[in-house]
Amino acid sequence: MQKRFHKIQFNERTLELEQVPFELKDYVFLFLKRAVLMAAMVGGSIYVFDTWFESPADLARDRELAFLQEQLASLNEDLGQMDAVLADISQRDDAIYRSIFGTDPYPMHLRNPGVGGVDRTKHLQGHAWSGELIEVTESVAELQRKLVAQSRSFDEVLDLARNNTELLKSIPAIQPVRNEDLKRMASGYGYRIHPIYKVRKFHYGMDFAAPTGTEIFATGDGEVVLAKRSYNGFGRHVIIRHGFGYETLYAHMSEILVKAGDRVRRGDLIGLVGSTGTSVAPHLHYEVHKDGDRLNPAHFYFNDLTPEQYEELLMQSEQENQSFD
Repeated sequence: MQKRFHKIQFNERTLELEQVPFELKDYVFLFLKRAVLMAAMVGGSIYVFDTWFESPADLARDRELAFLQEQLASLNEDLGQMDAVLADISQRDDAIYRSIFGTDPYPMHLRNPGVGGVDRTKHLQGHAWSGELIEVTESVAELQRKLVAQSRSFDEVLDLARNNTELLKSIPAIQPVRNEDLKRMASGYGYRIHPIYKVRKFHYGMDFAAPTGTEIFATGDGEVVLAKRSYNGFGRHVIIRHGFGYETLYAHMSEILVKAGDRVRRGDLIGLVGSTGTSVAPHLHYEVHKDGDRLNPAHFYFNDLTPEQYEELLMQSEQENQSFD
């Protein structure tokens, strides 16, 4: 039986194989050989597992990265939607609110302020997702600047409103027919098909479909300058002069309850819905005039509609269908 840590060596004098005990160098060589073999096995195992297998920690990290990437994309989408809403608010501010008070639009260099000086995204650079993070950070900063500018613009509008009490009373700021009385918003401002002539014409008001006899209200303080009965055109109709360049027209009434020269206040009853004149069904044709120009009435219902109701009304009014007159 061979003893441990011996080696077989050929004896040239006796010409025989002999067992020779290990020397120190043999132990060192054996140790190094086994160490190299062990290192190769460990290294190979690590390589195989790193290449073909993922640890629970790696899987958790990948899930976290995927979640963060999804949230980053969602945040970018939300920022885009908020920027679009803010742009719509800014457009209304200039085209409606400021025009009501006869003041100039808010200056563009104040509405879209630039930024300079120190790089505020320097701390985000040098990472795998630096580009995406910097883009979101800059979008948030730009949106914040625009919101601050819009807030300042509204502060100016509020100051104008405080100094224009009579003007605010005169603006046609409510619907002429109650929401609960409406069957539907039959036709809005824009090109529509005329119900009788069947041609595409510009419809300068809004048609509110409601049962005959439904109450019609003055939309702002003013004076009745026309209360007329006609068998064609607008049929029985009323015009109210509100001052500050505003007039409103209420047409196709079944009954007129005011006369020329009457002073009315916002919300006063002035007539009943009908289908007189050039009309194919009971409805109220309503127009808003400013300095002789006929405006979209939908932009003026800010006193008695919630934001959701206003958006719904605006969407209905923009549908190109057949008008009732």
